[in-house]
Amino acid sequence: MGIVSLENITDVVIASLGKNGDVSDRQREIMTSLLKHLHGFCKDVNLQHGEFLEGCEFLKRAGQTCDDNRQEFILLGDILGVEVLVDMLTNPSEGTESESTVLGPFYRENPPVLPKGASTILKHYENEETAYYEGYIRDANGNPIAGATLDVWEDAPNGVYENLDPDQPEYNLRGRFETDENGHYAFVAVRPVPYPIPDNETAGELLRYMGHHPNRPGHMHFIISKDGYRPLISQIYDSESAWLEDDSVFAVKESLIGTFEKADASLGTDLRLAFDFVLKQESAAMAAE
Repeated sequence: MGIVSLENITDVVIASLGKNGDVSDRQREIMTSLLKHLHGFCKDVNLQHGEFLEGCEFLKRAGQTCDDNRQEFILLGDILGVEVLVDMLTNPSEGTESESTVLGPFYRENPPVLPKGASTILKHYENEETAYYEGYIRDANGNPIAGATLDVWEDAPNGVYENLDPDQPEYNLRGRFETDENGHYAFVAVRPVPYPIPDNETAGELLRYMGHHPNRPGHMHFIISKDGYRPLISQIYDSESAWLEDDSVFAVKESLIGTFEKADASLGTDLRLAFDFVLKQESAAMAAE
């Protein structure tokens, strides 16, 4: 029956799935749940038509804000805690396997490939603290993973990522490195500083509607990959950073907090941070899905 009432509208829409086109079992599962929750939300808050139109305009503006440097819908998903939730559902970790966290909206593909121990710093700041990052990439059995690729990026000491700052050189504080035969990685960068996510446009509107702040603790981003292992998207958080327990995108995990120490003079940096990662083997990752 296609004639609707307040009582049957949800069932009528769900019953229409697949009537005029092929719908896979997974599509049906997703759409059925989406419709139940979306209709339930509208009823729970007694959503009014003017509010519906405001929501449509909000999504329209979000789409108009997207460009090569800013993916507004990922940013909105971060603010709502959706990206970190989906990441935890997609990438469960077991035992010693390193935990993942959000990619974030500021990743850039194809950063420069640099030799082990090289610096990603292309512009210096008066308030910067240089840091030597190093550690080992291993499998769950403790074996070193040689030839693993580490794609790293962070904000500058002014709290802005390079792709949002016309005053920074291209790919500043971004680089790609490989582990050596012992699974060891090393590079030079700066101590990341806390920064506000963009709080203009629709992201700012959502933050203010929620009564939340835009600030993130200092962190270094990593993507670690190697054939035969599940790629790991993660971050290292500075244990002394502000906002560590009140992250605006809810992405901090206890296992991803690292500690900066004063560096030995031989390293040529102010600080040193040692942090190891454990990758999940691809066969084990597939079996867990």
